[in-house]
Amino acid sequence: MSSSTESLRNDHFLIEKMVRALNVTADLLKAGKSMPALFLEQALDFTNNFTNVCHHGKEEDTLFPSLEKNGMPREGGPIARMLFEHEITKQLAEKMAVSARVYLETGNADQLVADIYRYTDHVSQHLTKENFRLFVMADMMLRGKAEQVNRELRKTEETKLQSLGKTRTHYEQLVHSYDTEIRSKQA
Repeated sequence: MSSSTESLRNDHFLIEKMVRALNVTADLLKAGKSMPALFLEQALDFTNNFTNVCHHGKEEDTLFPSLEKNGMPREGGPIARMLFEHEITKQLAEKMAVSARVYLETGNADQLVADIYRYTDHVSQHLTKENFRLFVMADMMLRGKAEQVNRELRKTEETKLQSLGKTRTHYEQLVHSYDTEIRSKQA
C-alpha cells in the first residue's frame, strides 16, 4: 500500500532537481556567464506553474482539507505554517521573474543571482519541513485513506495542469533538459 503523500513526495523530487539546477544557474551568472531568455523562461514556468499552481494546489486543495477532516487544525499548526510558506514561495518566484526581466534587459545579473539564492534556500527548507514533519504526520493520520487521498491528488494535479495547458510529462522533460543544459554550461 502506498502512502498518502507519495504523489507529493514525487513532486518534491522534481522540485529539488530544479532547485539544484537553479543554484548552478546562479553560480554561473555570478561567475559572469550569460543565460538566454528561453532558458530563464523555462525555469520561471516551472517555479510559477508546476511548483506554485500544481504542487501547492495539490496540497492546499486536497492534502490540507483531508488533514483537517481528520483532526489537524488549519489555524496555528502545520497547515497554517505551510500556507504561509507557500505565499512566501510565490512572492520569491515573482521577485525572481522581475529580476530575470531586468537581467535580460540590462545584462546585470546581481539581483537575479540574489533572488535565485533566496528562492532556492526558502524552497529547500520548506521541502525539508514537509518531507520530515508534515508528510510523516499526514501518512500516520491518513493511513487507512491513502488510496482515496492519492486518487484525489491525481485528480487535482490533472485539473491544475489542464488549466495550464501542460502535462506532468512536460514538466518532467523540462526539468531534465534544463538540468542537462545547465550542467553542460558548468563544464
